[in-house]
Amino acid sequence: MTDAKFIKIGFGNLVSINRIVAVVGPESSPVKRLIQDARDRDMLIDATSGRKTRSVLIMDSEHIILSAITVEELDEAMREEGQS
Repeated sequence: MTDAKFIKIGFGNLVSINRIVAVVGPESSPVKRLIQDARDRDMLIDATSGRKTRSVLIMDSEHIILSAITVEELDEAMREEGQS
């Protein structure tokens, strides 16, 4: 069994790297629709602690997670975790 690897998505919140399908910016219309659809289905997790949403994590469970960390910062964190 492999060890689970997590990345910090801000404000003490962690997400399993193995469960992430995509990390995208929140500004495009399709992503905004995806967020609204997840909210309507109670599949939205807001981990921004009231801050501006800077990235959207799409999970393999169909959950959508909002983060105040930028896509670039999350990419860097995932690359660092992959090396350890």
